[in-house]
Amino acid sequence: MALIDRLRPIWPVLALLASAAMLATAHAFQRFGGLQPCPMCLDQRNWHWAVVGVSALSFAVLRFQPGLARWLAALIGLVFIGSMGMALYHVAVEQHWVAATCDARIDVNDLSFDLDAEVVVPKCDEIAWQMFGISMAGYNAIVSGLLALASFAIAFLPERKA
Repeated sequence: MALIDRLRPIWPVLALLASAAMLATAHAFQRFGGLQPCPMCLDQRNWHWAVVGVSALSFAVLRFQPGLARWLAALIGLVFIGSMGMALYHVAVEQHWVAATCDARIDVNDLSFDLDAEVVVPKCDEIAWQMFGISMAGYNAIVSGLLALASFAIAFLPERKA
C-alpha cells in the first residue's frame, strides 16, 4: 500500500495538527516573544482556524462516508490555498509591493481600561521578525502552500494497484 493511500483516511487529522501547530507557534511568538500581531497576522490565523474546523468536520464525515476522503482532502487543500494567499498578500504589503492600511482592532486578551493609554497597533508593512530574509508571513505562505500541495496529492493521485 502506497504512502498516499495510507495517509488519505487520516489526512484531516494531520492537517488539523499542522494548522494547530502553526497557531501555537504564532501564539508563542506573541506570548513569549513579545511580538504583537498586526491585523493581517490575525487574518492569517483565521485561515488556520478554518483549516482546523474543516479538518475536524471532515474527520467526522469520514467516519460515516469514507468514500469522500478525496473530496474532503481537496476541500482542505482549498482552505490551505486561502491561507497561502493571505500570507502572500501580507508579504507583498511587507515588501511594499502593494499599499495597504491596517485598521486597529481591539485586543480581547488585554482587558485594561486605561482610557489615557496609547493604542499601539503593529504596522502590517513592517517586518517584526525574520529568519534567512523570510518573515513570519513568508514562512506561513511556504508551509500553507506545501500543505495545500500535500492535500491535492492525497486528493488526486490515483490509488496504487498491488
